[in-house]
Order: sequence, then C-alpha cells, then structure tokens
Amino acid sequence: MGGGEGLGRVEETALWTLWHRVVEARRGDGVLRDPVAVELVGRIDFPFEERFGSTGWVSQLQALRAGCFDREVTDFLRRCPRGTVVGLGDGLETQAWRVDNGRARWLSVDLPEAARLRERLLPSDGRRRVLACSATDLRWMDEVDAGNGVMISAQGLLMYLRPTEVRELIAACAERFPGGEMVLDAVPRWFSARATAGKLRDRYYEAPPMPFGMDADERGKLATAHPGVTGVREVYPEGGRGPVRALLPLARRVHRRPSVVALRFAES
Repeated sequence: MGGGEGLGRVEETALWTLWHRVVEARRGDGVLRDPVAVELVGRIDFPFEERFGSTGWVSQLQALRAGCFDREVTDFLRRCPRGTVVGLGDGLETQAWRVDNGRARWLSVDLPEAARLRERLLPSDGRRRVLACSATDLRWMDEVDAGNGVMISAQGLLMYLRPTEVRELIAACAERFPGGEMVLDAVPRWFSARATAGKLRDRYYEAPPMPFGMDADERGKLATAHPGVTGVREVYPEGGRGPVRALLPLARRVHRRPSVVALRFAES
C-alpha cells in the first residue's frame, strides 16, 4: 500500500514518528507496546529505515513521549469512560488502539493530505473518525461531542504553529470546552531556533521549521492564554532503558528541555 506520496515536510513527520515508535515497539525490552503501528508499517510501501534511520535513543525518546500522552489519556478515560479524545495533528498516531477502553470516542484532526492518508490506512469506524481540517481552523470544534468530557491531545503539533496561534488555540479550547483537559508538548527555544534555521538535521532527516518553542520552566505562561486555564503541570517520562533511564531524573533539572504539559480548563 502506498505511503508518504504527496505529503509536505510537516505531514511527513507522521511517518517519522510512526517509524520510531515501531523501532522501539519491536524490541523485546521496548518501553512502548504498539502492535497496530507495527502492523501499519508492514503495510506501507515506504523506505522507512533508509529515510529516517533507526537510532535507538531517538526511538526510545519518541516512545517515552508517547507514553506521557498515553498516561494522561488513560487517566482521563478512567474518570470519563465515555468521553471524547481529540487528536490534533494526529498523523498516524495509534493511541486510539493503545489505550482505548471500548467506550470512548476518538476524533483525529489533521491537514487534508495527512487526513486522507490516515483514512486510507486507519479508516473510520463506529467510534473513531478522521476530520480533514487544520487545528487552527476552529470549525473542528463543531464536530466534538463534549457531553461526556473532552480531552484535547496535541502531540507533536504546536511547535509547527506560530506562538500567537498556540495561544489562540489554547484560549479557544478553554472557552469552548469548559471542564475539559488538554495535553501538549513543546520543544525548547534553542531547538525551535535551530529547526527554523534549517540546522536540525542528521544524515537521514531534516526537521521542518518549528516557529514555537518553550523552555520547560516557562510552562506557567500557558495559563495566561485564557482565564479558563486553571491547571498547568508537567508530565514527566517514566521508565526508560539503559543510559536514557539513568539520565531522565537528571534531565528534570535542565530548564531548556522538551516538555509535555497537561492543562485543565475551568468549569463554566
């Protein structure tokens, strides 16, 4: 089956993150189980390893990031078992199978090219839908059933938006989904600057520009996007293997590090 034909550089990151989750998931001692992703890579006609490489620590870090999001969504579904999880810029994320409880509803929102690829490879069913829409086009909110609780997941998305767009998106979510939650990730400012300057590359892959960067100790500023943002906390990766496991506790002391942040919105 075809893969990444016609995708832009940002949309191609869907294949990059998919591949690195699979590299980790294929290990016997991997930190993430993702059988749907493994099966998906087997169906896609794309030179994954030649294009993206298979650097072990990169794959492990991607899997640990996914694990942060999985824990937040799992906790949300424990409290709101019939809630709706909205994946903004969802790409080929397979969280809807990793942590599904059999009752939740899942809405994947992505740019048209990426949405078409997802619909072809991971077609909609009774509880999972794909919507072709930019995350910054707030019409996607009209498609969300908020009656049983809402979790907005923005994994690997906000760094590709402008800072004003990030604030506007958070504000709109807080306004539209009172009592809801959001989990997002950010790259540090130095990483954003290097990517935007075209200096973030290895022999396999060059990262797209990333206009939005936020150092981990700046996360409190997200609350200023809207008065309805009443809770801001960092979600730390857990587990790990080898040197990564040993370094994770030390990394918490580094202010200029990537971060995963959970937001809570006030009730109306």
